[in-house]
Amino acid sequence: MHGPAPVHRVLPVSLPAAAMQSSAAAPLVVRRLGLVPYVPAWARMREFTAARGADTPDELWLLEHPPVYTAGIAGKPEHWPRVDNGIPVVRVDRGGQITYHGPGQLVAYLLLDMRRRGISVRPLVRQMEQAVIDLLAGYGIAAHGRPDAPGVYVGPAKIAALGLRVRNGCCYHGLALNVDVALAPFLAINPCGYAGLEVTRTRDLGITDSRRQLGEKLIRHIRNLLQ
Repeated sequence: MHGPAPVHRVLPVSLPAAAMQSSAAAPLVVRRLGLVPYVPAWARMREFTAARGADTPDELWLLEHPPVYTAGIAGKPEHWPRVDNGIPVVRVDRGGQITYHGPGQLVAYLLLDMRRRGISVRPLVRQMEQAVIDLLAGYGIAAHGRPDAPGVYVGPAKIAALGLRVRNGCCYHGLALNVDVALAPFLAINPCGYAGLEVTRTRDLGITDSRRQLGEKLIRHIRNLLQ
């Protein structure tokens, strides 16, 4: 079993300059960041949230991570990897238990001023779930949320995980949608704290669109629900 990755101090990081270009007039700034290591992305989310002011535009970051397990604040070690597969575990400041991130999984981070938008955590979680449900509905796939376990499911299998952190009325973290990510790392853990939970991905549901195509559609659905 892995212990938490040592993250005692995280230096400021810079995201790719090209990714930081956006329209200041947009109600939701979208940044397509590509493959970004988890810890620098997490550090940048916290820095952005700590530094934002009343007029700071909300942002949506779409990216992927190299292989990593992340465990939420209440994450219990008994759910962590049962085998040494070389994938690090990082304790983070979102809610929820342990999940896996890796290439082939679309991650959408929502950095929102919830007070300004007049929305609380539970309705926002429902909107995030609905964005994925609507995306899959466009392919003729029926998906659903679960009141007892946030996320999106197709039948009994989980296809998207969610987690948020709220600080001073603003949130960060977000959702992760499995497209063609390797599923083997999920077998080493109890995904989101549920032993034996099935995990699926869009490729296994017959969706042949690329990650880029799915990412653009996911962005549109999130924008529609937020606005």
